[in-house]
Amino acid sequence: MALLHRPQSEAAPVVSRETPTPWPGLGLAAGGALVAWCVHRLVPGIPMLTASVVLGIAVAHIPGVRTVVRGPARPGLSLAGRRLMRIGIVLLGLGLGLDQVLRLGWATVAMVSAVVAATFFGTVWLGRRLGLPGDQPLLIATGYSICGASAIGAVSEVSGSDDEDVAASVALVTLCGTLAIAVLPLLQGPLGLSDLSFGRWVGASVHDVGQVVATAQTAGPAALGEAVLVKLMRVALLAPLVAAVAFSMRARRRGVRTSSGKRPAPVPLFVAGFLAAAALRATGLLPHVALDWAHTAQEALLAAALFGLGSAVHLPTLARTGGRAALLGLGAWVVVAGVSYAGVLATT
Repeated sequence: MALLHRPQSEAAPVVSRETPTPWPGLGLAAGGALVAWCVHRLVPGIPMLTASVVLGIAVAHIPGVRTVVRGPARPGLSLAGRRLMRIGIVLLGLGLGLDQVLRLGWATVAMVSAVVAATFFGTVWLGRRLGLPGDQPLLIATGYSICGASAIGAVSEVSGSDDEDVAASVALVTLCGTLAIAVLPLLQGPLGLSDLSFGRWVGASVHDVGQVVATAQTAGPAALGEAVLVKLMRVALLAPLVAAVAFSMRARRRGVRTSSGKRPAPVPLFVAGFLAAAALRATGLLPHVALDWAHTAQEALLAAALFGLGSAVHLPTLARTGGRAALLGLGAWVVVAGVSYAGVLATT
């Protein structure tokens, strides 16, 4: 009988089946976004979204804190990196002045489209040749060709990319875009670019919107205005690019259903929301105060999402492909800067 009845102290442990709560991670992401905002206020040259990624990477490697990041906070941080990213991208559409973009003319539209296509396909091809793992070539190509970390987050939603691939791609694109803030203004004189031409070059070649603003403002308000308009034109191409990736993934996984038993939508809901927000902005019905609040909410959501993505970076893993990733980043930078420079010369 002794073999049939264990003492209470030797009973098998009860496994908890409770769903992990996301609140610790969401709270940490919100705190990271707040600190990033403070950093941007103290040092305006550092974009808020860039600071968010760096802070996320940092907390994931601080002894003591990293156990929380990889443990109880992980569900919420992963939720922030995906769900909050979707909402932020929808709000990004409210900042897209389609009427202003179209005033640049069809020649500029063609130039920007050529820059995006050359950068995207060239980066994907080079990344595959270099043997980068997973979806990193696709994600890095998206970040360089469209709008940095926001575009990476959008494409990762439809490609189902691993968090580590997303985080590594965001880190690389953020680093290169930050370097552009210091490097590109030094090249304006040697390349013989006027302020307006420099603004267009920055808008066509720098990744994140905040980095575009930080780079172009060095040449004055005229350059800044041109840079933002050209950048918005690139952002407008986010929706068709994401839809194309979604269609490609759908064709590759034809017949595969989601866990709910439904086939994936041909166009993700958040992409439709992005287009709807852009169309709403074009009507002129929204007051400026509403647009300002939407922009603030967009920045906060994207900052929290990028903090969550940054916290998924594991530097030892990243270091194993660091040389190849850096080479891809340099090659993509040369492509986007060179093609956009030729395009600016041809259209001004």
